[in-house]
Amino acid sequence: MAVPQPEASARATRVRLMIFDVDGVLTDGGLMFTGSGDTMKVFNSLDGHGAKLLREAGIDTAIITGRRSEIVAVRAKELRITHLYQGVEDKRVAFAQLLAETGTTADECGYMGDDWPDLAVMLQCGFAAAPANAHPDVLERAHWVASARGGHGAVREVTDLILRAQGRYDALLAAACAPHAGQ
Repeated sequence: MAVPQPEASARATRVRLMIFDVDGVLTDGGLMFTGSGDTMKVFNSLDGHGAKLLREAGIDTAIITGRRSEIVAVRAKELRITHLYQGVEDKRVAFAQLLAETGTTADECGYMGDDWPDLAVMLQCGFAAAPANAHPDVLERAHWVASARGGHGAVREVTDLILRAQGRYDALLAAACAPHAGQ
């Protein structure tokens, strides 16, 4: 995991809503197509659990993605990500809608993206993160960069950073380690 700089940790303490791109962030960016033209994507279970931990800690989550895919809707539902924007040409428009919908300020938002279409929103957010294999222009502008590649644990790294910065990580870990009642 990348060592968070003090500024990145300070910015992470303010995150009330964490937003993710899909291709290159929640997935490795590869696209597989079936013979009938359906798209297949591979998601990382560690990343998914990280999104669930954010929700458990009271941090809202959202997806803003340029592509439209039924599998993304299924994954968002599975992770209980209620704010899903797909087929978005201008992510700034979806971001403005998301802020209005949630009553969150841009400074209270985090965004993890990997390519140019993500930059306009990343630059508005209080905390901008990128996977290790993001485009160089994105890496240059991110407040924090994961050591993992997109689709290979980068989302989990950023969720752990946020939870640690907000002092919630240890309690969530202790709850996971506690024996269940009745055992």
